[in-house]
Amino acid sequence: MDHGGHSMPTTASPPVKRCAMNMLWNTQIENTCIVFRSWHISTTQAFVFSCLAIVALGVLYEWLREAQKVMDRKIAATLSAQGKGKGRGGPVSEDSPESGEEMGLLTGLRVVKESEGVAIPPALRFSRAVLYGAQVFLSFFLMLVFMTYNAYLILATVVGASLGHFIFNSRMDVEAILAGGSGGAKGMACH
Repeated sequence: MDHGGHSMPTTASPPVKRCAMNMLWNTQIENTCIVFRSWHISTTQAFVFSCLAIVALGVLYEWLREAQKVMDRKIAATLSAQGKGKGRGGPVSEDSPESGEEMGLLTGLRVVKESEGVAIPPALRFSRAVLYGAQVFLSFFLMLVFMTYNAYLILATVVGASLGHFIFNSRMDVEAILAGGSGGAKGMACH
């Protein structure tokens, strides 16, 4: 029905591509969103580059873990050189009357035990906290990648973590492992 030239011009708009929200194991490549709507995969080539980016994030996570260990060793060496740490004075025996628990019982006063370890200067604590925060952020970001339930993206995350572990963890503290410790080995799943 013609209403006397008042018709609206019609333009053909491209179809809107939407991200598929799969909550089950899937191998979908196109029309997949990774973490954000703006990280929308529309081609196989973009999916491959995204997988490579996720592998790089996994390697970065392992580098951050190693950087944390290196920083902790440097801080410990600095504090030790300043005379802090072990050897500051003889430890008080649990059986001696000077032990905190005994002194509290004998005097009736509340005894506050010192926390273990050496106080770290604020600037170094800040640096350690920034590295730790980056590890937590990246760990949870990669968890969100996992929550796409896309087999290829999950594989990219695992490959990145494995590759990073291979590159940055070429040494092992055998004595610590045999003594029942983990050697400070927290993985991506346990920030």
